[in-house]
Amino acid sequence: MTTRVMIVIIAFIISLLFIRSCSTGYAGRPTPDYEETGAIEGVECISNGKFYRNPEFKDGVRDCAKYYWCPRGKVLEFRCSAGLWFDVDRQICDFKAKVRNCEKSHDASTPRPLFSTESPICPEGKLACADRTCLDRGQFCDGQTDCNDGSDESYCDPDSDPNAPGRCDLTNCTLPDCFCSVDSTRIPGDLRVEDTPQMVILTFDDAVNNENAEIYAKVFAPNRTNANGCPIQATFFLSHEYTNYRDVQKLWNDGHEIAVHSITHRQPELWWTYNATIEDWFDEFAGMANIINRFAGIPLDELRGVRVPFLRVGWNTEFIMMKEFGFLYDSSMVAPKSDPPLWPYTLDYRIPHKCAGSRQKCPSRSFPGMWEMIMNPMDIEGHTCAMVDSCPTHLSDDEVFDMFMTNFDRHYKTNRAPFGIYFHTIWFKEKQNFRVFLRFLDELIKKPDVYFVTNYQAIEWMRTPTPISQLSNFEPWKCKREIDPNLIACNHPKLCKLASRNLRGERYLQTCFECPEVYPWVKNEFGLEFNKK
Repeated sequence: MTTRVMIVIIAFIISLLFIRSCSTGYAGRPTPDYEETGAIEGVECISNGKFYRNPEFKDGVRDCAKYYWCPRGKVLEFRCSAGLWFDVDRQICDFKAKVRNCEKSHDASTPRPLFSTESPICPEGKLACADRTCLDRGQFCDGQTDCNDGSDESYCDPDSDPNAPGRCDLTNCTLPDCFCSVDSTRIPGDLRVEDTPQMVILTFDDAVNNENAEIYAKVFAPNRTNANGCPIQATFFLSHEYTNYRDVQKLWNDGHEIAVHSITHRQPELWWTYNATIEDWFDEFAGMANIINRFAGIPLDELRGVRVPFLRVGWNTEFIMMKEFGFLYDSSMVAPKSDPPLWPYTLDYRIPHKCAGSRQKCPSRSFPGMWEMIMNPMDIEGHTCAMVDSCPTHLSDDEVFDMFMTNFDRHYKTNRAPFGIYFHTIWFKEKQNFRVFLRFLDELIKKPDVYFVTNYQAIEWMRTPTPISQLSNFEPWKCKREIDPNLIACNHPKLCKLASRNLRGERYLQTCFECPEVYPWVKNEFGLEFNKK
């Protein structure tokens, strides 16, 4: 029995047995459990990458429900939901009785472990905490605090983790299961540039529903095909709320890739990097895979990729979840600006670039055979942006077109690393943007060496590098596919009106399968009603 099937069965049993608590913490956390009130003045900025309380008391009283975060010198204020206090140590809102540090404002800087000293402190196989206590080497950067001063988990980036893998070793890294290069600019199979197809990867994040169905219908019009005659394809990273699962099923029927973007897409952004436990990662991503499987009918083994909300990489914890559940790739890491751009790589070795972004925590361990579909950012006049909707606005038609074409050429005219264009469909609400993008799309389709493919199709090509001259016979890019008749999207889906205690209201869910009893959510992805009479 595969790991994925076991997890589905376990999730189903838990859904039957588990009556969701309305408490916070890691078992049954309401979403959201806080309210953001925006930037404020008069509160000290403590820039340690964590949430904190105001060090100053007002009239001798501390409001333990309020907490703050200070990115880039800007203090943001948050408040826990009614009846909850903020726990500085655990970095979550919880019931008052469970919060025992209301007097504490923030974590002090964590000391650095003593790895390099003039004379050894510890015997072979052990390393020293900052207080000179010796622990087994494997206890450092394993996600569990073992040093009394916390120093074993304080410096765990890819360059500081004492258990990090080495850099790319070409003698021990061969396709199809391993791919690396010193700076990630090498073409798989060492093909010549002129023999390498320029892959273009379109991705769309968040819900699929009536708000964007017309956009997708126009982008993927039948007349837009690759040079092999097959329709252009894209990857859709799904979050749950407001998603129409019948439409998701139809996209999958049409050959697009469906991938996972979490159930809740919860905030604050840094929760994903610093606070999500391994249980949270399974709840959000394995849970979302189960929802897609149950209500869109897509087999679990075709749900291969993940993208974390807000592109907040989840350190090793995210990748442990991916390995256990059977995901093949992540596409959350944004590359530093690079010319030539970077090719995707497997995580057998240390990541070949800086962990870019504010307060990011990239994986520091080896995850053999797992791919990182690195996101090369757009560059427009020195400004870099990963998602297109975060690029400069108020550009003219020609300037938007030039932004796309200039960045495409940076790939096409150098090493032909896959050119990713990453969207939230809100960007298309501006009619000018949509018009210019379609113009750009049609310009690229004219090129016989350009192919619009999914992330998984790109991985399949990298596993078996195939010259342009042989692509007509490249099986993973062919368009004929057999679909189980029971999995073909229906014309008249069920419209399910469902109650949700977590969202404190009702939500609609459209599916070709049976309606659930309540709106599916974290720890109840099959939508079972627990309080039947």
